[in-house]
Amino acid sequence: MRPSRNFPTLSRPVWLGLAVCAAIATGLGTFVVAQDSQKAQMAAYAKGPLVPLPPQPKGVPFPTDAWPRGEAPEAASRVIKTQFDQAFGNSKSPMGETRAVIIIQGGRIVAERYGTGFDEKSKLVSWSMAKSVTSSLVGIAMLDGKLKLDQPLNDPLWDDGDPRRDITIRQALHMSDGLRWREDGYADPVSNDAAKMLFGPGRENIVAYVTDRPTEFKPGEKWRYSSGTTNLISAAVARAVSPRNLKDPTGAEGYRNFMYDRLFRPIGMNNVAAEFDLAGNFYASSLMHATAQDWARFGLLHLRDGVWDGKRILPEGYVDFLRTPTTAEGAPGYGAHWWLSLPNKQGTLKNGPYDSFEAHGFQGQWIGVIPSKDLVIVRLGLMADESGWDTLDAWLQPIVDAFPTVTQP
Repeated sequence: MRPSRNFPTLSRPVWLGLAVCAAIATGLGTFVVAQDSQKAQMAAYAKGPLVPLPPQPKGVPFPTDAWPRGEAPEAASRVIKTQFDQAFGNSKSPMGETRAVIIIQGGRIVAERYGTGFDEKSKLVSWSMAKSVTSSLVGIAMLDGKLKLDQPLNDPLWDDGDPRRDITIRQALHMSDGLRWREDGYADPVSNDAAKMLFGPGRENIVAYVTDRPTEFKPGEKWRYSSGTTNLISAAVARAVSPRNLKDPTGAEGYRNFMYDRLFRPIGMNNVAAEFDLAGNFYASSLMHATAQDWARFGLLHLRDGVWDGKRILPEGYVDFLRTPTTAEGAPGYGAHWWLSLPNKQGTLKNGPYDSFEAHGFQGQWIGVIPSKDLVIVRLGLMADESGWDTLDAWLQPIVDAFPTVTQP
């Protein structure tokens, strides 16, 4: 995204100095124009119409108990077989080992396969797909009137008067909280904040680790992906829905009950394990385990506008908020804790459809929700290197392309 700055080599120092100054000035100007152009592009996407979220087809039950099953269109079935054989037959592919894939179309499972040693009962790790689950917990707390998007996080670990207390839940969901954070380079536990929070000095109290980060940008202005931000959001939800008391001094028990009673059990996610640290904080950024079918239920809830079998689980309009791109500077295609495939071709589906919103997780975990095709796809696996995402993206595209469009903007 940054322009190239290859400076010319001149024989005279004075001309070299002038050339360098000119190159820097030009580069900075190009960078500012590019950033302004990107913000304008995202603003246009944000104002554009959303593809309507399709209702559950008549006669197709919600999978609170068992999943209904159906057949993919013939042309799609051929593509699915080819792609499945490729994914499950080649663990040395850059996209790594594929452990489970489920395709839901029209509310029914139309394709499902598991890798060796895994089946429909296997609980598989979320990694950052848990972030999207956290956004749902925010929505449920909003439905109960216990949170609002524009209220501040107001974390009690920050002193009164600390400007960080004013970071809003909306800004945090958009990853534009402005806190200093380094998420890239997961293999480097020395400088990667996510690794240090989860497995290093922050592991016993992940929220305390995050609240120690200073402000780097004005909240709301710049996008920066941060697992720490998700854990701050989760802490705010926990304080709102699970008051501390002598029987539950950290609030963890109440928060866990809230998750299961208000989100997981109502939609049939009965094979879920959510992990907490020693201080009672949910590892909201990273650590949940669920079966592939349960992850598909989570995707279907969002495809159905947060309504499950006639009962509203998420506030009306909330899923539209989640899938609307943030206009914070630097955002490649990101909503509110959901990734987006947009016409800028920086998302998973480079060739569209551009209404797809997705939960992504480290090592190639992926839930895609595609309203225009009434489609949910879940892929779970073990990717050795982050460069494998390009291969995974290319593998997913033919599957999505093979299904007909059923809903237009």
